[in-house]
Amino acid sequence: MNEASVPDGPAAIQAAPESFDGAPGRYWQRLPDGRVQCDLCPRQCRIHEGQRGLCFVRAATADGIVLTTWGRSSGFCIDPIEKKPLNHFLPGTPVLSFGTAGCNLTCKFCQNWDMSKSREMDILADAASPELLAASAQALGCRSVAFTYNDPTIFLEYAVDIAQACHESGIRTVAVTAGYISPAPRAEFYRHLDAANIDLKAFDDKFYRELCTVRLGDVLETLQYVHHETDTWLEVTTLLIPGHNDSDAELVRLADWFVRELGPDVPLHFSAFHPDYRMRDVPPTPHETLLRARRIALDAGLHHVYVGNVHDTRAGSTYCHSCGALLIERDWYKLGAWNLDAQGNCSQCGAACAGVFDGPPGAWGPRRQPVNLRRLAAERAAAGF
Repeated sequence: MNEASVPDGPAAIQAAPESFDGAPGRYWQRLPDGRVQCDLCPRQCRIHEGQRGLCFVRAATADGIVLTTWGRSSGFCIDPIEKKPLNHFLPGTPVLSFGTAGCNLTCKFCQNWDMSKSREMDILADAASPELLAASAQALGCRSVAFTYNDPTIFLEYAVDIAQACHESGIRTVAVTAGYISPAPRAEFYRHLDAANIDLKAFDDKFYRELCTVRLGDVLETLQYVHHETDTWLEVTTLLIPGHNDSDAELVRLADWFVRELGPDVPLHFSAFHPDYRMRDVPPTPHETLLRARRIALDAGLHHVYVGNVHDTRAGSTYCHSCGALLIERDWYKLGAWNLDAQGNCSQCGAACAGVFDGPPGAWGPRRQPVNLRRLAAERAAAGF
């Protein structure tokens, strides 16, 4: 997708030639007319020296693409892993979460638009090397680090460097992403991830083109690739927007494709929309819409379907697909009853529950704890660590 085919604005922010701080980017090529084509995602922004791509964080220089947000963050926070949402990956454990700025989609309904749509680099107030981030996660007792808040696809080089440092320290890495990425960088990115939650924003290409200015097919390819070609644990989220992607017909198509292409064990989350960004005139998602979508998906054969952004212990808990027993009870992000053995099998009938279960559940609960990594590093240094 080049500049002329993006209906929500130009694919490059016009700017006078300038120097960009950051780290060298990968996946680009020099065009015959002197422009640089970024090949990170299917948008393939073609930009002159001194310009940024639509994502705003990948810039063209005389030497190629530079990632201007390498080593910089809009903030760090410890979240429950269920908030990503990941319900079948180390349940109950804390995850050190962070994001940067920018996005390679233009979703009119973005729920994190203050970060993903930011054109102000001033929000990137926190700095952290991959090694500091990994050491901080370990010191804070986090089992994993999450690339989230804005799409990590656009800061792939930084995310990969962090993942390598984390794995050396026994820390796992997870991503929350829209899945809009080209094949070669996709292979590199997911090779370093332990888990991912990928948005399936709708099951309609017109929705994707008009509200996100991308193609549905590229996202479906990512979902298939991650499930079939990698060891990354996969969960999927669909934000249901009243009147746009919540019809029975579309939900049936989504569920049927899901079972056929991803199988019944990949968890699917239906989340409630709230009016935001450029869709403030659309009402919030009714609770009954989420339950209707969940029923359609369960009837299609999915084993684990959840509702999110609402309080519903029953529809947010995990049940055995074989005997129906309650396996993991969730009250918002707080775990209750736990009926899995050490291997992740139902304690009542012995059927395996798909997921990554490593020992007993964590007890982090619903807490959300902001973290200043530089202050933490200084305190640890003063204490002799």
